[in-house]
Amino acid sequence: MLNKINVAIVGASGYTGLELLKILINHPTFVISYVANSEGNTTVSKLHPSLTGVFDMEVKKANAADIKAVADVVFLALPHKASMGFAKELLALCGLKIVDLSADYRLELDTYEEHYCPHEDKENLPNAVYGMPEFYRNELKKANLVANPGCYPTASFLALAPFLPYIKEGASVFIDAKSGISGAGKKLTDATSFVSVSENMTAYNPFKHRHTPEIVEKAKLIGGKDLKINFVPHLIPVTRGMLVSVYVSLEEEIDAKSVLKEFYKDEEFVRIFDEPVNIKNTSGTNFCDIFVAQNGKDLFINSSIDNLLKGASSAAVVNANLMCGLEENCGIPKIAYVP
Repeated sequence: MLNKINVAIVGASGYTGLELLKILINHPTFVISYVANSEGNTTVSKLHPSLTGVFDMEVKKANAADIKAVADVVFLALPHKASMGFAKELLALCGLKIVDLSADYRLELDTYEEHYCPHEDKENLPNAVYGMPEFYRNELKKANLVANPGCYPTASFLALAPFLPYIKEGASVFIDAKSGISGAGKKLTDATSFVSVSENMTAYNPFKHRHTPEIVEKAKLIGGKDLKINFVPHLIPVTRGMLVSVYVSLEEEIDAKSVLKEFYKDEEFVRIFDEPVNIKNTSGTNFCDIFVAQNGKDLFINSSIDNLLKGASSAAVVNANLMCGLEENCGIPKIAYVP
């Protein structure tokens, strides 16, 4: 029987914090030993009334030394910039394993500073492992700091990756992505109000979204291709879920469906479908569902994930499992919220 492993959640107030709590409450090895947000002075059940009678614990104001005393693994569900400052404190204490759900460790330094802000932890940035097990599984098993991928890059890159060898260097790739409103976080804005979202659909930051450089960088680092990624996200009137459509022309005609199936034949959490995918079948799970159709050299690649799970919290727990020598699927949700 495996020894229990104590884990801390910092940034428990948001949607990803709630999803981490929901997964870790039932995890067979991880035990929640510390919960924190920026203010403290509350409890889990007050933060998330849906957990009343299920799980409760004092929510503290985050303190690195206190975490070190009670936890082995730390999940940081904090905004960018705030996350790297706190991660730097934790890493200085030595011995902790950290999964960061922000963008702070996902990108190379120059790319990060161009699209976000000056980086405050240049020392640890090169040691962060990108948390996509499909491509970095062996590195994740030895990591102390993991940069959890963004939701849009997860759905987009998993769709695109099998076909990178057949795409011409410098080619244009068009990615049409649609996300549920939970991807915008809890903070209310005019754009995320019920009146704006209900019975509506809106594109935002076309060609300028911050996740674009993450997709570009991983296509180059993992697939060896420098591509022109034309990324357009949309907000759709659903609570959770993400549907991505990738359009690309190849250098040569291939059997795209066979290439896709062969590429992911050993991946438990990537499912290949013979019909276009939908967000309902992945909602509440860590699966990425993918479909491909072709018209000669032109491909339509369709992928779906739960933006809060495979796009954030369940992916983070998968990464922690690997970091701690556990089975990758340990405690990971697989049953969709259907109907």
